[in-house]
Amino acid sequence: MQPIIHLENIRKAYYLGKEPLEVLKGISLDIFKNEYVALMGPSGSGKSTLMNIIGCLDSLTTGKYILNNKDVSSTTDNDLAEVRNKEIGFVFQQFNLLPRLTAEENVALPLVYAGIAKKERIERAKEALRKVNLSDRGHHKPNELSGGQIQRVAIARSLVNNPSILLADEPTGNLDTKTSVEIMNLFGELHAQGNTVILVTHEDDISKYAHRIVRLKDGVVETDKKNELITLSEHLV
Repeated sequence: MQPIIHLENIRKAYYLGKEPLEVLKGISLDIFKNEYVALMGPSGSGKSTLMNIIGCLDSLTTGKYILNNKDVSSTTDNDLAEVRNKEIGFVFQQFNLLPRLTAEENVALPLVYAGIAKKERIERAKEALRKVNLSDRGHHKPNELSGGQIQRVAIARSLVNNPSILLADEPTGNLDTKTSVEIMNLFGELHAQGNTVILVTHEDDISKYAHRIVRLKDGVVETDKKNELITLSEHLV
């Protein structure tokens, strides 16, 4: 089976003046359709840089990146933007909703950039809100919603283009414990529906929801293991 993401010897360096600072030092990783993967690591491990490369938000220095059978290793910025819009749904810690738009309008926004007609945008936004159990909040603005509801709107927005991958960066970082559990349970439901989920976190209690945990340290993969708790529960079912 072909991986949905194939990373081969990925290196990324930034320049401080004339001196290169190598952040990723040869990452090789395969992620398959319908996997649920947590990328973990302390500050400075390279996990955020790796997330940006996987999400086509940044380019790599050397190596190969195959996304859904397409080589995006040396793709132009314009092409990367198109790939992002079609292939990847993003969920960020800061939510990034527009305050003057309703939940439905925020969810439909990626479809505007994709050139989708208004009637279809509305239908798809409503369907995405239904998936996150917010059908009754479509006409509410962000200041009329709770923190958990706002994050659900952000998740619905990430789903509206039917992306190949759902990429979540510290999605519970601004939420209380109870709401964080609700959001992580929602990711579990989305994964069960067939979505490929990649979760970037530094929190062990959040990573435990993933089926596979990849730990980074100093720009390399330190460990790549199945989540033993998930594996055990599956055997007990």
